[in-house]
Amino acid sequence: MTVKLGNRRFASLAAIGALSLVLTACGSGEATEGSDEGGAAAAGLSGELPGAGASSQENAMNGWLAGFTEANPDVNASYDPTGSGTGREQFINGAVLFGGTDSTFDEEELAAGSERCFGGEVVELPLYISPIAVAYNLPGVDTEHIKLEPETLAAIFNGDITSWDDPAIAATNEGVELPDLPIVPVNRSDDSGTTENFTEYLAAAGGDAWPHEASETWPVTGTQSGAQTAGVVSTIEAAEGTIGYLDASQVTDVMGTVAVGVGDEFVPFSPEAAAAVVDASPAAEDASDLRLTIDLARDTEESGAYPIVLVSYSMACSTYDSEQDAENVKALLTYIASEEGQQRAADPSVAGSAPISEQLRESVMAAIEQITVA
Repeated sequence: MTVKLGNRRFASLAAIGALSLVLTACGSGEATEGSDEGGAAAAGLSGELPGAGASSQENAMNGWLAGFTEANPDVNASYDPTGSGTGREQFINGAVLFGGTDSTFDEEELAAGSERCFGGEVVELPLYISPIAVAYNLPGVDTEHIKLEPETLAAIFNGDITSWDDPAIAATNEGVELPDLPIVPVNRSDDSGTTENFTEYLAAAGGDAWPHEASETWPVTGTQSGAQTAGVVSTIEAAEGTIGYLDASQVTDVMGTVAVGVGDEFVPFSPEAAAAVVDASPAAEDASDLRLTIDLARDTEESGAYPIVLVSYSMACSTYDSEQDAENVKALLTYIASEEGQQRAADPSVAGSAPISEQLRESVMAAIEQITVA
């Protein structure tokens, strides 16, 4: 998604090139200078380090905070998965020092963020890249993935296709015995960056079947819903026939997942497929050296790319009023961006995310190094 306001412009094409997201299924290379190899403690760190935001990052953040705290036991770091919208509000209000958001800051939020950041700027770093799974509860259906074209998926979530044996579903699932069972779409009830990413995909790829704009708030009324990712999971698990969207790390054994139509293929989610679509996407028009935002190619036909991808950003201030706060935030973000931190989140038992590339890590570390004291 393109952010409307940028505080700094790139000075050259080389700087833009440094933002290129060449993701791989696993990170490689030596630890970036300043990362302290990701795991070593930074001397003298202590104090409170509260964070909040995107629930999509919850599993990864639990892993990151565990690794960071092992190395820095005197820092009381925490993360409340309140959702992207609430997390940005808490960050702007000064209730937390850092956070996670699946949606980039808009113009009004950036202005408020500058005031919150003591005249500095909001920092947005794409440190969590994961597919958004479209998951369903159909225990009697014997197939690894139900295949759905983007228009069919859009019609399901808009409430226009209401039965699992609808001809549009049967047409792309030859040989699969689909039940005569009502479809129950499930969405987030709270303002959610995952919702914005999913509706952005439906708006770009679903054609006339999705007559809504991208939004953090679910635009269709009368649906089943759940608060935050955990609420969506429990709602899908509670009843057969349900279908919803959630960060892929939160898919449970009860659920099957959709392979979405991309060109002439049907592509299931995976870290590699998420990397492929991000690799094909440019930096946002108004990205900067502190806001490494991306304009995702949602309607790509790139072979092997999974276009329903969530790029979740770590948010922080470029300026704090306390040296302790600035150093703690810098140390945590450095660990998250390090090869060790990215590999921890990539572990399927943690979050199964796609690690960032060395090229992106260099841009991220350059942004982190600019965090300072007012």
